Amino acid sequence: MILPGTGRILVAAAAISLAACAAPPVDAPRQHPTIVSLNPCTDAILAEVADPAQLLAISHYSHDPRATSMPLAAARRFRVTGGTVEEVLALDPDVVVAGTFLPPATAHAFDRLGIRVETFGIVPDFAENTAQVRRLAALAGHPERGEVLLARTDAALSSTRHEGPKADALLWQEGGIVPGEQTLIAALLAHTGFASHSAARGLGQASYVPLEQVLADPPQVVIASGSERMLTHPVLRHLEGVRYERLDSSLLFCGGSTVIRAAERLAEIRRSILLPPAGGVRGGQVEDGRRGPPPAPPASGRGVS
Repeated sequence: MILPGTGRILVAAAAISLAACAAPPVDAPRQHPTIVSLNPCTDAILAEVADPAQLLAISHYSHDPRATSMPLAAARRFRVTGGTVEEVLALDPDVVVAGTFLPPATAHAFDRLGIRVETFGIVPDFAENTAQVRRLAALAGHPERGEVLLARTDAALSSTRHEGPKADALLWQEGGIVPGEQTLIAALLAHTGFASHSAARGLGQASYVPLEQVLADPPQVVIASGSERMLTHPVLRHLEGVRYERLDSSLLFCGGSTVIRAAERLAEIRRSILLPPAGGVRGGQVEDGRRGPPPAPPASGRGVS
């Protein structure tokens, strides 16, 4: 026996149930895009301008102390990927951020799968660093965070600018190579008070400088950025009038907050080098890290009581 009105209730309930099966609720659109970064330089910037949940994975380089451009503790908050199409596809990001050296076959595969790819080159100067930070912050949907990072960068550059005489410096990288003039690290060296020893000798990007050449024609400052035997040879610490310093190789290539750390380290090195005293170099004193000539002995018959 069905009570009056019960039939209508059962029909309504069945209709609601069928409607629920036929039309499942649509997920609300994401407010900000999810991102996979395949480049250690973009890893570091995105870690600062994107929400942690947005950054689905960063490059495996950022978990490698020899290749990371960000502090390891910060990098290890994120999962990493080797950059294969299969790995990225499993993460289902809205955007893949990569370097301009992304293999064409990988780029083509992403395109066929409908995955948006944004590529970024190596930053060559301060202006391009600003543009890259702004582009990545806008891509993440947080342009205001990019401006905060740039304000910190401007403050660091302002506090590390050196206006006085420049010290003659050789920046010696892994493999015995030197940077070219159109590089971010060259701009940072000039900004913090160094003149390029290698550029003054006509050497360009990735030119090789052997240890013998450094010993025969030493700069005022050797800034070694590598761990191989040639760059750490004990003789470098005992060259008369030559200062030997170390620079972490993670500070050489990337923009973003790397600029801040690199500028501060280079400024620290420059401040440790004595400026020439007023009136020129006197015997035994140091002029920008190099000893001046000792005073000449008095001529015979003069200056002797």
